[in-house]
Amino acid sequence: MIPRALAPGRAGILTASLAPAGTGPVRPCDTRLVKVALLGFGLIGGSIAYALRRNPEDWTITAWSPTGGGPAVARAEELIDEAADSPARAIQGADLIVIAAPPLAALDLIDALAGPLIVEMAPDALVTDVVSTKSAIVARAEAARLRFVGGHPMAGREVGGFDAARPELFSGRPWVIVPASTARYGDRERIEALATACGGVPVAMSAGDHDTAVAAISHLPLVVAAALVESVAGGEGAAARPDWTTAAGLAATGWEGMTRLARGDVAMGAGIAATNAPAIAARLRDLQAVLAAWLVYLDGPTGPDAERIRARFDEARNLLLASDAEAAE
Repeated sequence: MIPRALAPGRAGILTASLAPAGTGPVRPCDTRLVKVALLGFGLIGGSIAYALRRNPEDWTITAWSPTGGGPAVARAEELIDEAADSPARAIQGADLIVIAAPPLAALDLIDALAGPLIVEMAPDALVTDVVSTKSAIVARAEAARLRFVGGHPMAGREVGGFDAARPELFSGRPWVIVPASTARYGDRERIEALATACGGVPVAMSAGDHDTAVAAISHLPLVVAAALVESVAGGEGAAARPDWTTAAGLAATGWEGMTRLARGDVAMGAGIAATNAPAIAARLRDLQAVLAAWLVYLDGPTGPDAERIRARFDEARNLLLASDAEAAE
């Protein structure tokens, strides 16, 4: 049975047939709304609710969060249909269960869904997530034998929480989809439909390829931003550097831009680092080697090598410009 929001041919919804090749198009045979349960209701969970609410004839939305604050506000604003007081209540009758929690909390929710909460799940319920790392999440779901398709919308902001949620957050952005070995026929298409309904662009990847890629363009910058603050201001319990007050008073957009990620959700950052540690460590070692080469040109025995330093800046700039031009094609 195909819920109305997943039926082929609806405006803005994935139109690929879920039928095996050669069997002809699937005909809509179920006109009920799809019930989505959001476990976690911060920036991403809230933005999913905003995006789906643009098509209220397709979706009903229940949300739960540990504090209950975001769902309560969203229910008062009629953004969601129910603010659940527990995960068990939220998932009752849900077609899609979206884990929208920080990485370590997401692992705990996977265990709970495969354990004590399984009695509350509908027989055909499908679980997905929006966590920034995939290998550890998908592996946990597979070990728990949970019907699961991993997901990661490549969108975000430097601030978290429901107050930061936006309906257009996912518009035109890649939404990585990683089916677990426990997924069933047609499950990937159901999550593709969710991504498309939110304005995202579904992209199929393996968990390993995803984690290697995002370690480079998302997780390494996160760690580097925190390390930059520590190196300039002092960190790991050390006293503030004596020149930090003076430097902070002079800081402008360069410092703000480079440290933006370090101002974000600490629990989210720690969970990302913990669940993608090998890939991040590999990228940090690459960065160490590059920084060592920079030191040679800055602090060599004959003084700074201005020409080589200029060439390095030029090379980095050209790499970015070429990438921008390719993306614009």
